[in-house]
This record gives sequence, C-alpha cells and structure tokens, in this order.
Amino acid sequence: MGLKKEKGNNAAGYVGLLLGTGLIVYLFSQIDLQGAIQRIVTIGFSSVLILLPFLVLHVSETFAWIKVFPPGIRGIPFLPLFRIQLIAETVSMTLPAGVAIGEPLRPYLCKRFIGLSVPDSVASVVVRKIMLSAAQGIYTVAGALAGYAFLQTISGSIIGFGGLGLLMAAAGFAVFFIFMLFLLLLLNGSVAVKLHQFLMLVPFRKMKDWLLEKEAGFLDTDQALGSFRGSPCGGRYLAMFYYVLAWFTITVESYIILLLLGVEIPLHQIFAIDISLAMLRSLFFFIPSGLGVQDLGYLIFFQVVGMPDYSANGAAFVLLRRFKEVLWYSIGYGVMFLSGVHLKDADADAVTTSDT
Repeated sequence: MGLKKEKGNNAAGYVGLLLGTGLIVYLFSQIDLQGAIQRIVTIGFSSVLILLPFLVLHVSETFAWIKVFPPGIRGIPFLPLFRIQLIAETVSMTLPAGVAIGEPLRPYLCKRFIGLSVPDSVASVVVRKIMLSAAQGIYTVAGALAGYAFLQTISGSIIGFGGLGLLMAAAGFAVFFIFMLFLLLLLNGSVAVKLHQFLMLVPFRKMKDWLLEKEAGFLDTDQALGSFRGSPCGGRYLAMFYYVLAWFTITVESYIILLLLGVEIPLHQIFAIDISLAMLRSLFFFIPSGLGVQDLGYLIFFQVVGMPDYSANGAAFVLLRRFKEVLWYSIGYGVMFLSGVHLKDADADAVTTSDT
C-alpha cells in the first residue's frame, strides 16, 4: 500500500504557508524586535543548550520507530534510521503540505538505506504515526492535569469563556482513545484491502489501472500489519514511552529558553501553555511548522500570565525557538543532500513500488 501525495494537499499547503506568513508579518508588528535581539545577545554561548531538546526528540522518536516495525523484523540499525527520521521530519515540517511528502519518503528511504521491503516499512510508518498522535493525547492530559487550575483561571482571557483546563483534558483523552482505537482496528482487520476496494469505486480509469497494478502492495501491507496480531505488546509499550518522552521535550525546551532569558514562569504553567499550543498547532497542520500560529499563541499566553516586558521577552522566546528550528532543519537538508536524496524520490511511483 502506498502513501501518496495529492494535489489537494499541495493547495492546502500553499494556503497554509500564505496564512502563516501573514501571521508572522502581523507578529512582527506587535513585538519589540530591538529589545528581543538585545536579550538574545546577552545569552551568549549558553544558547547552545536550546538545541539539545530537539536532538533528544529525534533520538526518542528513532528508538520508538525501531519498536514499531512488524514482528520478525529484527536488527534495525539506529544510525541509518535516525538519518531517515531527520530527513523525513525536516521535509514534513518545512514544505507546504510537507507531511504528504515527508511521510511517503520514509518507506522509500527504509528500502534504500536499510534494505527493508516497502510493505513492511509502510506498516511501520502507519503504526508510528498513529502511536505518535496517541502519545500527544497522554502528553496533553498530563499537562492539563498539572496546570488545570492555571488554565481554568486564564481561560476567559485566552478563549473568551471558562473551562480551558477541562477542554484540554477532554481533548487529550479524546485524542488518545481515538488513535488507540484506530490502531486496534488497523492491526486486527484488513484495512489496506478495504481501502483498496473503496478506492476502486472512484470512476477514473487511470486511477483504477494504477490501483490494479498496485493491488499486491496493498495485500502485502495488510499482511505486514496483520503480523502484529498475537505478538508481544512490550515493544509497543516501550515505543509509547519514547513517543511521550519526545512530546515532553517541547516543555523542556521552553523551560530552558525562559531560564536563559531570565524569565520566571512556574514549570506547571509552561507545561500547560505548551500542551495548549501543541494541540492548536495540530489543528493547523496545513501550516508548515505552525508558522505564526504558535508564535502569536505564546505572546498571548505570556501577556496574560504577566510576563515582564512580554513584547521583548516573549519575542526573544519565539525567535530563539524559530532560530533553533532553522539550524536543525538546515542540518536535516544538509544530511538529505549529502545522502543523495531528492524530493522527487517521494513520488508515488518510487514509494509504492513493491518488491514482491
């Protein structure tokens, strides 16, 4: 079964990029840029610490990914998979509709760098994505419980009505249970075959011809997913732990940045702010890296909690987070091109070719 990018996704991606750019322009009209730069300059060499949580995130996600390959696949090498993780995540987070390119790139790169079959790799990518989303639910619930009183207190100022803490807790529980149910159905049914049968109803001859040509790939992917049935769950529990750890690095990063800026905000409040904005960013998935959405969100939260000189300190916080992303994504593209990988490698024909 292939992961195929669609023209509609590209259109949504460009709309998202345009919207994000507009929000960033508005953001810069609201901040004290000169004051923000002065605060960033005072940090000095210690700013290197800001890069570490993102490294831990990629390492955690790579360890988790190793654990969600179909049973029977053993000896997945960490470093090649880490390289794939870094490349795919960079593409997903930086391009318009990047997920529609970055996720299909994973199976192709698994076949190229590790020699794994496309169906097995596709199965791991699907399970990985679902478990990562379920882990966000756990992260959100934990943050909502830790900062419940805080979120309830500022709810009116943030969303215009009470109950933000309750809303975040409910959203976290809903995300967790929905994706875990989806995972259960995926691993205990013929999802790929049923998807193929559904797509065959589309009245386009070329698409039907393509689907008939790739039917074996759908069957192989279902077989790979089916191999999870009856297998020990220990590896998937460990994977969930790693994914939750990856989500927690967001809060660790925020805490480090505020600490370096000399701004004191209680950890439980930072935690609550981060889970709220991570959920908001998920809703605006079509905007690359949540451009503008999270940035404005942080400024609004910082203003509400009474951060001193929030237009400068808040802006410094946002700029440091974005500069960190620029550095890491530059490394990602550097690794990508040094590895001889090109964006066209994620084209459907490359990704959906099955080596059966």
